[in-house]
Amino acid sequence: MAVTYGYSACTTGELYHNQQTYEIRSFENTGQRACQYIFSMDEDALRGLSPAADPQTQARALQYFEQLKSVGDGWKLCAESFMNPHYSSNDHVRFFCLQVVEHFLKERYASVNIEDQQMIRNMIGQYLQLQGSSSAADRSFIRNKMGQVISLAFIVDYPHRWPSFFSDLSQALTPSPHLVDIYLRIFLAIDSEVVDRDIVHTNQEIQRNTLIKDTMRDQCIPQLVDTWYQIMITYQTSHPEVCCMCLEVVGKYVSWIDINLIANDKVVAALLRFMSQPLLRESACDCILDIINKGMDSIAKTKLVESFTSVLESQGILSPPEDEEGDFMAKLSKLINGIGVNLIISWQKLSKTGDTEASEMALQALENKVPLMFRFLGDEDDDVSSGVTQFSQDYIALLKQMKPISQKQRQNMEGLLYTVIKKMKYDESYNFEHEGEEEAMFQEYRKQLKTTFNNLAALDSDLVLLTVHTYVTQTLPQWEERDVCDIEIAILLLYTLGEALPATQGQHFSGESNKVTALQEMMRLLVTSRVSCQGHTAVVLQFFETVVRYDKFFNCEPQHIPDTVMAFTDERGFRHPSSQVRSRTSYLFSRFVKSLRSHMQPFLEDILKRIQGLLVINTPDNGYQQLMSGEDQLFLYETAGSLIVNSSLPAEKKQELMKQLLSPIATKFEGLLAKLEAETDERKKLAYAHSINTATALASRVSKGFSNSQTMQLCGCSDTFTHLLRIFLQALNAPTHRQQIQTGVRQYLHRMVVCMEKEILPFVPIVMENLLKKPDAKELHDFIPLMNQLIMKFKRDIGPFLQKVFMPLVQAIYHALTIPADALDQETAEERKMLRRSYFLFLSTLISNNSVDVLGNQAVRSTELCSPGLSWIELANPEVTDETAKTVRHNCGLLYV
Repeated sequence: MAVTYGYSACTTGELYHNQQTYEIRSFENTGQRACQYIFSMDEDALRGLSPAADPQTQARALQYFEQLKSVGDGWKLCAESFMNPHYSSNDHVRFFCLQVVEHFLKERYASVNIEDQQMIRNMIGQYLQLQGSSSAADRSFIRNKMGQVISLAFIVDYPHRWPSFFSDLSQALTPSPHLVDIYLRIFLAIDSEVVDRDIVHTNQEIQRNTLIKDTMRDQCIPQLVDTWYQIMITYQTSHPEVCCMCLEVVGKYVSWIDINLIANDKVVAALLRFMSQPLLRESACDCILDIINKGMDSIAKTKLVESFTSVLESQGILSPPEDEEGDFMAKLSKLINGIGVNLIISWQKLSKTGDTEASEMALQALENKVPLMFRFLGDEDDDVSSGVTQFSQDYIALLKQMKPISQKQRQNMEGLLYTVIKKMKYDESYNFEHEGEEEAMFQEYRKQLKTTFNNLAALDSDLVLLTVHTYVTQTLPQWEERDVCDIEIAILLLYTLGEALPATQGQHFSGESNKVTALQEMMRLLVTSRVSCQGHTAVVLQFFETVVRYDKFFNCEPQHIPDTVMAFTDERGFRHPSSQVRSRTSYLFSRFVKSLRSHMQPFLEDILKRIQGLLVINTPDNGYQQLMSGEDQLFLYETAGSLIVNSSLPAEKKQELMKQLLSPIATKFEGLLAKLEAETDERKKLAYAHSINTATALASRVSKGFSNSQTMQLCGCSDTFTHLLRIFLQALNAPTHRQQIQTGVRQYLHRMVVCMEKEILPFVPIVMENLLKKPDAKELHDFIPLMNQLIMKFKRDIGPFLQKVFMPLVQAIYHALTIPADALDQETAEERKMLRRSYFLFLSTLISNNSVDVLGNQAVRSTELCSPGLSWIELANPEVTDETAKTVRHNCGLLYV
């Protein structure tokens, strides 16, 4: 069925659609009576398609769009409107119309009648005809969408309903670059629908696509390839963009058509010519890569790759000058990567077949390409270098399978290692102060190089260890005379060995003597060379990262601990000009201390003195000008607490040091609370509330130093933390920002339940009393886990208290759940849902911890404290299916909400 370049046949009359009236005008076309729809769309709605339209008008356009999609003949209106000269200059309306037609093709086209099929083909034919005669092309997004629309009609109609699709398409083709452009976009769109492996297809779609490809191979592919070749030759000079698109089409289709249609003298000669033309060479390079990537027999693939490589080398294309343009070099790099990867795959397959001769041929072909890989991997442009990363990694994997490896392969390994080290180094253009997109891209590339480095270490650990040892020992002793980038890479290589070399029993300083000796020598040099004084952010950060990675080194040589601690606490670490360094070292020092706590006793008081000035809480009064942020101080306080608790000092001394550490928090807290209550400026109130929350968080982190062997009581610190608790509880009466303040106090209480014994119990009623003053659902939900923690730890010991507070708590929950709220307020609804769940978990905790008597004594009190008829088991909807609620009902034998 040929494309009809006209309008659909019809009778004179009126067509009514969507309350719009369309007049039909009769006219003669090639001796047949035909008609044309003269119509008017909703112009007011179409105004909403303009980017400058207001939200209300845009919403109306969207509504109109959905209306046209849902009405049976809405697509017809849009198909005619798309071709209407009235809208020829309004791309937004035309794109809108194509979207409606696209929806029709996807959802309903497969089941339409012949007349509707013909109307779609008329639209296609008329559009192609107009493009062939037009002096100006449509915008690219219109052409892309039209290509997609045609491809959607194609996958439904071809081959059964429209077997002549490609011949009709070819007949419509004229020597017009605009029409050729559309022609090629149709093929790209068909590829997306039929071949693209990134799109997940159903089994039915897979069968459909297979039928389409089989039919195309049988009927028209040779003719299409010849057409593509003619297009490339015709437009290579006059319209290189058309030639480039045609190369893209060839690259897409070569994956499933006969390779001989493309890999022949005629096409390859054209590709080679294009490789020397600046406007075509990148597309030609991509096309050759697509040809090489085609799935085929391993022997044939090896011959194909060798053939292409030979002609490319003979033309000097694979040996570009040093100043070659970067984008083309990046394309060449990807081509070299494809050549290498495909040869490796061929070798692997041939090795399994036992065909020694073919396997050796593939291996020799691969080895000949390794120098090309080195050339592009070592290129100064990281985009070029990264293009062959996969080739380099796959080559290393291949060498792992080779036993033994040859001398030449060993030299390749060494060359690859030195190239990787060179490329891992920062270059002079790297902006350490203001890292942007380029810096982020380099860091990602560096990760790829580290992977290659690690793979080399897995292949030959001795080679990597010796190379790094040489680099470090030649760089660090002369660090004052070396460039920053040289120093940083030397320390980074030492650090990376920790990932690259296997550790014995979790650490690197036991086991094989050569490795241990080399690592110890390098670490000794790192900490004694005073390279940490270099000052540059990158060097200092890498120094501390490496020190912490190899913290076990200090167990072997503890004499280096004082100098390392000094580096952490002076201008190299905590007081470094860079906030990034200060922040990172606060965390790393906490890890360093925890790992070496047994060696820290002699330096305890000196460390506390050194960090004392950094422990001042940031407040609005000091303008937050402290060197350490509140988050960084959390690590410092935790480190200080751990040092005190794990020291061998007597309990009295520990208590004294802990009091010195925490007293400033108590003093600052009371002052902040007073200022919060007196402040009238809302912004400052929030700032004070934040500082109060930070103070409680810092005290909580100090308590993390306690353990089962070093309890708070054994260390004599209970009174100090109890005193803080009394002060913190005052904040529960804060008139504003209750949630933020209570979060900090609750966190501290949780820690005290863990660290204290029964001395915590007298404070719980105070907490309850303050909490039950007009709490909301979220506050109660956040508080119940604390009650559960108390019950699980103290069980029956907390029974008398629970008897008193149970019904007031139930009453507070009931009140929070019954406060009127907007039915559309999803946040409140979710908070109430979570509160109900927490309530059932609370009941379950009582039951599972032998406190069920508390529940049995509540029946009488329920009617006294709650609304008439309300019991503690009637808090919510009886249809709740929460598993915890089911457990409560099962264990108690009671009705539940």
